[in-house]
Amino acid sequence: MELGLTFPLQRFLHQKPPPYGSEADRSFCWDLHIIELHGRKCLLAVHCHSRYTFIRFDVPGFLWANLSELFRIGLTDSLAAAGFSLAEIDTYLQTAGEVQFTRTHGRREVAFLNRAWEDALALDTCLDTASAAQPMLDWAVNARPSRCVGFEGQAPAAGRIGASLFHR
Repeated sequence: MELGLTFPLQRFLHQKPPPYGSEADRSFCWDLHIIELHGRKCLLAVHCHSRYTFIRFDVPGFLWANLSELFRIGLTDSLAAAGFSLAEIDTYLQTAGEVQFTRTHGRREVAFLNRAWEDALALDTCLDTASAAQPMLDWAVNARPSRCVGFEGQAPAAGRIGASLFHR
């Protein structure tokens, strides 16, 4: 699985730019970004194929040091809240393979990430400031019709994620 890091996230983590990705199947690619909601540092993760988005709110500094685990926990929490079984999620993670950090996956994918960020900002009334997991905010962002790399036209990412990850 490739996790593409935006330039702001690379700078925040004090990392040099990682290599370009080589994964042809965008179903196994996510782009990660650092955003602020209510003045707190948050992880924004966007699936490159479907534009499915999840947010981890108020990530403490020490959790950023293990970004792959932060991502895995966030993905598991979000997909479980969206109705997928832990067995389905584990199967996807196993199939996707070992995490590789890369640069972001392309201009179109980053444009869709920016739209997801705008949606999260517009829907921040759904934010639960008492929880790192954001099932209501994730649901609201993923319920909005959007465009993505892997599907034609506009549709909610919530309906596309299952086809992207589990029904191959």
